[in-house]
Amino acid sequence: MIKINNLKVGYENKVIIEDLSLEVKRGEVISIIGPNGSGKSTFLKAIARFIKKDEGEIYLLDKLLDNMKNNDISKAISMLSQQNSSPNDITVKELIYYGRTPHKKWYEQRNKEDEEIVNWAIKNTGLENYKNRKVAMLSGGERQRVWLAMSLAQKTEVLFLDEPTTYLDMCHQLELMELVREINSKFNMTIIMVLHDLNQAARYSDRVIIMKKGKIVADGSPEEVMVKDIIHEVYNVKCCIGKDPISNKPHIYPLEVCYKEKDRCNNCVL
Repeated sequence: MIKINNLKVGYENKVIIEDLSLEVKRGEVISIIGPNGSGKSTFLKAIARFIKKDEGEIYLLDKLLDNMKNNDISKAISMLSQQNSSPNDITVKELIYYGRTPHKKWYEQRNKEDEEIVNWAIKNTGLENYKNRKVAMLSGGERQRVWLAMSLAQKTEVLFLDEPTTYLDMCHQLELMELVREINSKFNMTIIMVLHDLNQAARYSDRVIIMKKGKIVADGSPEEVMVKDIIHEVYNVKCCIGKDPISNKPHIYPLEVCYKEKDRCNNCVL
């Protein structure tokens, strides 16, 4: 689905991502984790061409991204950010219709196909009872579902989620993550998420990529990369690794902050 060779991205003479290469297979659910400032969100935005890369090649569905039109990229990739805004008076269904924009000429009206796809997106996100309500009147978790439905209505093969559970309570985080996994299972949609919650990443992902300072530190299954020495290396935290009772994936129990420098970590034993 996606192939990246030697990607370099920076802002204002500061390199954020350097020499990053990666391949993403169709139908994978991938979580990207890492400390603040490690380049996770920048990486997603560069693939979606929201920001300009400095060097490297990005291929989307075997096409060089540099040669693709913005509208064609929008037909292939949809992206849900952690913060989204909409007019105060717009209804759920009206907002979801905006997912059809990449598929319409500026002069084209909505048609039967658009209506069917929007209703399909509403059904598959459990929003049937909310479709005529104002988006501004919904809870944070409900609004995220609406934006996810809009992404579904975009009818892409790839979905990017940039910290989708930020600001949500425990119930709505679990609800959203279950929905994301269900969408992947039903439609074989390739999903790449940026997450801060390591246990969510382990539980809901086929593959976890750990970044630090713009580079990939580890890339593999949750069982392969969610190990004590890697967590310590990346986050400066000592931890225990158990098993999630539902998914049987690794579950991380942080114990204490533990810096690697000798003068701050004399008693550190992993």
